[in-house]
Amino acid sequence: MSEDAGTDGSEDDEERLTYADAGVDIADSEAATAALVGAVGEFEGDYAGLVDIGDRYLALATDGVGTKLLVAEALGDFSTIGIDCIAMNVNDLVAAGVEPVAFVDYIAVDVPDDDVAEQVGTGLATGAAEADVALVGGETAVMPDVVKGLDLAGTCAGLAPKDALFPGEAEAGDALVGFPASGIHSNGLTLARQAATRNHDYTDAFPLDESKTVGEVLLEPTRIYTDLLAPLREHDARAAAHVTGGGWTNLLRMGAHDYVVDDPFDPNPVFEFVASEGNVDREEMYRTFNMGTGFVAALSPADADALVEATEEGRRIGTVEEADGEVGTVEVAGLTLS
Repeated sequence: MSEDAGTDGSEDDEERLTYADAGVDIADSEAATAALVGAVGEFEGDYAGLVDIGDRYLALATDGVGTKLLVAEALGDFSTIGIDCIAMNVNDLVAAGVEPVAFVDYIAVDVPDDDVAEQVGTGLATGAAEADVALVGGETAVMPDVVKGLDLAGTCAGLAPKDALFPGEAEAGDALVGFPASGIHSNGLTLARQAATRNHDYTDAFPLDESKTVGEVLLEPTRIYTDLLAPLREHDARAAAHVTGGGWTNLLRMGAHDYVVDDPFDPNPVFEFVASEGNVDREEMYRTFNMGTGFVAALSPADADALVEATEEGRRIGTVEEADGEVGTVEVAGLTLS
């Protein structure tokens, strides 16, 4: 499949979908987050909040599953969303160089349902086992006046010796090593759902793989990257990015450089489907989704080669260059994102 998933804008036979039109404006979201941070003060850490506890840092990350829950509800299949909830949290800790150790969940519902609760619990247990974290509790809140259906979120705690955290800043001349995504993961589903259901039901056969349904492809669980922590530490990763909300612009969290990505992984078939069905242009796709590459690390070229050799699926996907301006850019798939 081509890395250029997304319509090229030459013809607009059907109205284009954008993330903002679907209901999520990234700029507005970032402004609201900035307002929150401004009100409470600066946080220690980027992907995870850090607390100095002497010889180590205690790190905390919190996240949810988002509107992927609506796909699960439509299919009556809540068995995998717990994996997503674990993954979205532990992957953020790994991006900071922190070992995830414990997880608590928060489930809000309008009406309690034993079967749904059991399915969610099964997914949480599966994800926790894969990530090697302890499930140490949680909370279920019944709030019919606040919640319609179900919402699932969680918080993960991690620990890191002070010399084990990634510095967090790439350097010009570094190589970029990428790792593939399992699919759409757990962001951008507001856009993906609207695109997918323009001409299809969730129970329809997925056009690019008729052994699965459209809904099953959208529900593919988020990949868990905790297995990368040890090799990233061993090979002196300078910084890492978990490619989630904001798509490829997440690389800019590794510092104000130009990130030249000339060999990304091919997008998973779900992205070709979303782009085609929603008439979504390529830049919108790369600003919204992981497009097949779910995790990226910056290392010296020699360390990058060693990391690739030490991991099964990692490969060099690009380089870090001095930024022309103060902000930096990401060059990928013929696009320049900032």
